Amino acid sequence: MAEPDYEAQVRDAYPELDRIEDDDLRDKVVEAWTLGLERGGWQDIADIPYAWNIHEVTNVEHVRGVTKIAIESAEVQRNFHGADPDMDVIVAACLLHDVGKAYEYVDFVDAELLDEPDREHYASEEIPHSISGYALAHEVGCPLAVQRAIPHFLGEVPTRTMEAELVKSANSASSNAITQSAMGITLKEWVDEYSQTQN
Repeated sequence: MAEPDYEAQVRDAYPELDRIEDDDLRDKVVEAWTLGLERGGWQDIADIPYAWNIHEVTNVEHVRGVTKIAIESAEVQRNFHGADPDMDVIVAACLLHDVGKAYEYVDFVDAELLDEPDREHYASEEIPHSISGYALAHEVGCPLAVQRAIPHFLGEVPTRTMEAELVKSANSASSNAITQSAMGITLKEWVDEYSQTQN
């Protein structure tokens, strides 16, 4: 079986990469995803689910939704409130905010979707995806402004930039839409009900 072309998969999955003006940063986002997919053993980026127990929505769909929401919110901040959010940071961080699911969710999909995950070093649910996503962004050399906007869920970063808050709020908006449409509950209800299952 041929090795998956992860770089092509990532570029095809995320047309929003074109919104990143800095060529080097765009390539680093692709590199982080490529490493995550390779180490997680995924055959296709589209096989990563949104959540361990919500497979009818893909992680790609969610990541794209978060990115679109954040871009529109940033445009409102700029045009309506006169703020100056860094769009490259926002788009890169949104695209990377769930890259860690490539490690975390290998145990929650059918084995035939995977090809030799590196369970010894990376592929595990032990480290939350927002932390492993931060680590991937750091490893490939993303700027600190991007890295600090990736931990979005557990409050891991004490100082929140405007860009980090946008990523976090866009993630909540997308996640609430997904849990409501898939399960008829809010994100908070999903967390309250299922976080105990995972711990």
